Amino acid sequence: MLSIENITVEFGGFTLLDKISFVLNKNERVALTGKNGAGKSTLLKIMAGIQSATKGNVSTPKDITIGYLPQQMILDDSRTVMEEASLAFEHLQQMDEELNRLHNEMAERTDYESDAYHKIIEKATDLQELLQISDIHNFEAKVEKTLMGLGFSRSDFNRPTKEFSGGWRMRIELAKILLQSPEVLLLDEPTNHLDIESIQWLENFLLNEANAVMLVSHDRAFLDAVTNRTIEIVLGDVHDYKVNYSKYVELRKERREQQIRSFENQQKQIKETEDFIERFRYKPTKSNQVQSRIKQLDKIERIEVDEIDSSRLNLKFPPAPRSGSYPVVMEDLYKNYGDHMVIKDVNLTIERGEKIAFVGKNGEGKSTLVKCIMSQIDFGGKLELGHNVSIGYFAQNQAQMLDDNLSVFETIDDVAIGDIRTKVRDILGAFMFGGEASDKKVKVLSGGERSRLAMIRLLLEPVNLLILDEPTNHLDLASKDVLKKAILEFDGTAIIVSHDRDFLDGLVNKVYEFGGGRVLEHIGGIYDYLSKKKLDSLQQLELSKSPTKPATEPVLGTKVESKVNSNLSTNKLSYQEQKELNSKIRKVERQIEQDEVKIEVYENEISTMEVYLASPEGASDMNYLQKYLDIKNKLDKVMNKWERSTLELEKLQEGL
Repeated sequence: MLSIENITVEFGGFTLLDKISFVLNKNERVALTGKNGAGKSTLLKIMAGIQSATKGNVSTPKDITIGYLPQQMILDDSRTVMEEASLAFEHLQQMDEELNRLHNEMAERTDYESDAYHKIIEKATDLQELLQISDIHNFEAKVEKTLMGLGFSRSDFNRPTKEFSGGWRMRIELAKILLQSPEVLLLDEPTNHLDIESIQWLENFLLNEANAVMLVSHDRAFLDAVTNRTIEIVLGDVHDYKVNYSKYVELRKERREQQIRSFENQQKQIKETEDFIERFRYKPTKSNQVQSRIKQLDKIERIEVDEIDSSRLNLKFPPAPRSGSYPVVMEDLYKNYGDHMVIKDVNLTIERGEKIAFVGKNGEGKSTLVKCIMSQIDFGGKLELGHNVSIGYFAQNQAQMLDDNLSVFETIDDVAIGDIRTKVRDILGAFMFGGEASDKKVKVLSGGERSRLAMIRLLLEPVNLLILDEPTNHLDLASKDVLKKAILEFDGTAIIVSHDRDFLDGLVNKVYEFGGGRVLEHIGGIYDYLSKKKLDSLQQLELSKSPTKPATEPVLGTKVESKVNSNLSTNKLSYQEQKELNSKIRKVERQIEQDEVKIEVYENEISTMEVYLASPEGASDMNYLQKYLDIKNKLDKVMNKWERSTLELEKLQEGL
């Protein structure tokens, strides 16, 4: 669908991309990987037609549509969330307006037999058929479904976009792109501002509804779930593997090891041949053999070993001063903004040396609780920091808070004090800012480079409590692995706010889940938590609006049971009433499961039929079109029934 032909990108004598070529085919989902600054975002911009290459070109079929999601964007703040997302169907709305205009023109004209009148009829008929296939009158339902999949609630739909943070605005833009159903999707770090549930919804969308996809992401689990091909940019060149990311890592290692073995064997053979030539070069009796060896040497096709980027982030936190046994203790902590209660009745104790994760949907209070610990906001209840606790804090917007006009060296030199000032260049070198890179202005750095620079500031003083709020956003996969290793080796306590499952896996042994104002403790790693919450089942996502709330308030550290299985004796309802209510809940849950099966069947049928309708034969087959519209109608009815059932289930669960 897209052909990249000898693309070269040069900046002031530096070659970023050097004559790279590949083809992005239909139904391929490609991970574009490489270290920060390797040229991934630049390549996506060139493919999207936003930036020009120094040499080479991108070939695309006529009328192909491309959807591009950049890392940073600017949205018009004059619209509501629903209005902004609905712009995805602006072309259909314009077609609908044109159809109404044609109908009005036909009603006013009287030259029924003229060629002009018949042309109007033909145009109106074509528009009518296109609009029927596009299902314009159901676009609002599609917009709602997509926005809710990306974490918005219905109460957000009529709020102006200016009320939302940059991360939520990115979700609006992502919704617009997905709703347009382009033939090619180019996504630059789409998971950076998504929570775990929204990431899994996006995984499902890309697997089942997208055509050709190329994406940059530093979420290894997301890449493994979605992609079936990996293209790596290394030192201006590309290496293409027809496998997902984890398999690519294995193959890359095996390929390089094989190349090294072959290279060493060939070098040994070459040296033996050269030694023979040198030894007998001037002996007449060996002249024929020498000449034969010289020709043999010239014919050897030299084996080359793939170049690797040897620059490597070397991260190690300073030794942590010893703190008290319990660095953080909270009792009945709560925080509200006006009438809105963000978190309430938070009771938790963090022990020295623990590595814990804060997870949950955006806006559920994770960063708010961090700000309470940092004493950046007022709150109610009790929060105590242990003896000798010193905090190192990395905020979500830390990288954006850097001064664009300073150089890399000036950024660190300005905050370094004492003897550390003599080691600034050594520290920068360890973070891949050695040599001329330390003189770069902050404004020219990539997102990952800015994050690394912000991380350096965290290392200037020894601390014993690390609080990292989305530390992996914009870090490449290699840098994330090094950061993960450094946190594991850190001998202090760490609180990590993250949606990155692969990063948290093996790093934390306790998960605190935020939602519905509550903070619930789950003992175990991130995948233990996901398994407990059944979040690996995509069908559960629409129902997973907030953490499961037991009938009684849980004591943190105890096993959290579901509503249906919680201790019924403490509920206000009688035993018989609870029994009847539980029976109704199970009945509605069964109905939802049945409807979801039907929805999947109808959606698969529709996808198959749309392929045929897109062909010349299908476009003229009116009987087939009618069957297609009938199935679409059935799908709409089941979807409406499913939505009513999910609302009914929520109301029933609130009664427990």
